[in-house]
Amino acid sequence: METLEGQPTQPTVRRRRRPALSCRECRRRKVRCDHNSPCAHCIRHKTQCVYKPFRDHVPTTRPVASGTGTGTGTGTSAAIGASGSSRGTTEPTETPPSPSQMHILERVTATRSVFVEPSLADLVYRIERPKPPNEALVSRTPTGDGDSPTLNAQSEADRDPDPDPLAPQRACGPPPEWQPILNKPRDWGRSRWVGGAPQFAAIMACYSEITDRDSKDPSFQNPETAALVAQAGEFLRKCKTGAKNIKVGRPTRGPGPTSSPVSFTLPPREKADEKAELYFSSFESTHRILHAPTFWAEYQKYWDQPESVTEDLRLKILLVIGIGSSLHDHGDVTATQRNTELVQQWIYAAQTWLSGFMEKNRLDLAGLQIHCLTILARQIFSIGGDTVWVSMGSLVHGAMQIGLHRDPKHLPAMSVLHAELRRRLWATVMELIVQASLVAWMPPRISLDEFDTEPPFNINDDEINESTTVLQPHSKDTFTSTSIQLAMLDSLPTRLRIVQLLNSLHSERSYRRVLALTAELTSTLQACATRFASAGSGSGSCTTFHRNILDYLTRRFLIPLHFPFSHQARTNPLFHYSVKVSLDAALALVSPEQDNNGMFARLIVIGGGLFRDGIRSATVAIGLELLGHVETQRSDGSLHRTRQCRTYLKQVVRDLVALAEDRIRQGETNVKSHMFLSMVLAQVEAVEETGGGEAVDLARRLARAARDSLGFCEGLV
Repeated sequence: METLEGQPTQPTVRRRRRPALSCRECRRRKVRCDHNSPCAHCIRHKTQCVYKPFRDHVPTTRPVASGTGTGTGTGTSAAIGASGSSRGTTEPTETPPSPSQMHILERVTATRSVFVEPSLADLVYRIERPKPPNEALVSRTPTGDGDSPTLNAQSEADRDPDPDPLAPQRACGPPPEWQPILNKPRDWGRSRWVGGAPQFAAIMACYSEITDRDSKDPSFQNPETAALVAQAGEFLRKCKTGAKNIKVGRPTRGPGPTSSPVSFTLPPREKADEKAELYFSSFESTHRILHAPTFWAEYQKYWDQPESVTEDLRLKILLVIGIGSSLHDHGDVTATQRNTELVQQWIYAAQTWLSGFMEKNRLDLAGLQIHCLTILARQIFSIGGDTVWVSMGSLVHGAMQIGLHRDPKHLPAMSVLHAELRRRLWATVMELIVQASLVAWMPPRISLDEFDTEPPFNINDDEINESTTVLQPHSKDTFTSTSIQLAMLDSLPTRLRIVQLLNSLHSERSYRRVLALTAELTSTLQACATRFASAGSGSGSCTTFHRNILDYLTRRFLIPLHFPFSHQARTNPLFHYSVKVSLDAALALVSPEQDNNGMFARLIVIGGGLFRDGIRSATVAIGLELLGHVETQRSDGSLHRTRQCRTYLKQVVRDLVALAEDRIRQGETNVKSHMFLSMVLAQVEAVEETGGGEAVDLARRLARAARDSLGFCEGLV
């Protein structure tokens, strides 16, 4: 190929744009290198530390943008932007270093010996490169005017759970070293607000060391502490390896060449009936998906003539039995795991069937019912429960495609039963959307002005059928099979505004607005508590499970709403109310009302998705309050005088450690909650015993707690 001038075009070879400053071992392991010779990572693993560039490395020069300020950091930053935006149009020029830069350069080259000498411009670039603003991580000062403090734009990017994902790249320096620890690229929203609290700084630094990331904390360079960190890191790698091996065998990874076919064999009729009844007495109260008389008629048909039922009906029955089995007492852990593996196959089969939505015959009420049941089952059995928000787009689009977002009175004439099922199903879709948005910290993608479907009537399922022409709904105080869903709908607008506020990139988060949303949600919770206060034993009465799940699905929105303010209450008394709201909500979530059959407790132990996310938020809120409380008592001299509140919170944390252990025994593969809670207790005990003034002692205690926790969890996984 020739150019317009007739000269042949030289082939371009892609080369590295910057020199390889890390040693070969750190590049191979893809970990952060401290650029020493030998580096800390090679010392820890007793490997040879060799600095060698790639074969195609050619030292390049750094362009300097015109019109920049005189500051070295600014000039370099601008040069990077200039070279990225005008690549291939201008030739880079090399700017000679200043005398001060040459002095630093001489010190660098004298103290560090490497196998390959970088170019002069590359070393100057490294000297000029701005450091990460670590000080900003613990310096949080709210701004505002009058009696309504707000979070300004700068603090929003550092502290709030809704910064621009590209902000770290546009900032003057790289993001904080601990930031990627809990925030994977595929998981932008979840857990990224935890690191904003300075109370967790020591724990985050310890975890950075465990994961081979340099925390810049000299306290962890102590030989004893470094040995504990190395042991904890080894246990963590073993836990991750075990978790990967467990997940490889799951049907959600796709059928392999040796995979057995999906088993559609139902349990014995008596067990199947019991599990289906458990579903209708529990989850169907908050998520109205099915009409009970219609389902039981189809259920009987399945047992009478199983070969004649359609595939959608078969999947519907399997999902109902599977969801109900989550509350069934299987006797031991082995039987529970066998049931979970069987239900996971059913969920995978349903998800595969849903992938055929391009066929119009699946885009109907039956198809949406299966979709809702699948979404619910995925969260209960931890089958991609944290990524349900991605699947919600297809669910809401399918629901709107068949007009569920419009009230039946605006649509062509239909039966009363059909209209009522549409209202119930749309309310369920909205509930799934708002819960998934909070789990993923992503916008709900639907607003209140995009639908006009009215709430369903307060009636029991046996009061409506195909021949019904007129409905006579009960009063709001009468408990029916739809009462819990109606109570959830009362708070839906408030909860929808909360997730929109949490995920808004442009609106200012006013504390006055947060308080207004809190008042609305709290008022709804109080009304529900009064309405459903009396428990009953009959089939038409509100049960303990109903009250627990209603409170859980509603109250958990308060913790992330107040977190950006609650961790500032120690320095700004205006935010003390946020501490109270967060702590009260967290304690309510982890201490549900006790029931005789223990169904809700079993759900919390095995549940994923929203059922795990609420406990995780409560864990962070309780840990934050415990660490803040003990630090306040240490500073004001009351550490050894008033112990009641601290003792109670420590016991709650121990109970959460036991819960994390139970979850791992039931198949949970994430061990970070157990480790995090153990480190919180270790930090509290360090302050109680030594006053927390010795940083080296605190680092050693945290490393030992992490080592012991991960070693214990490795045996469970």
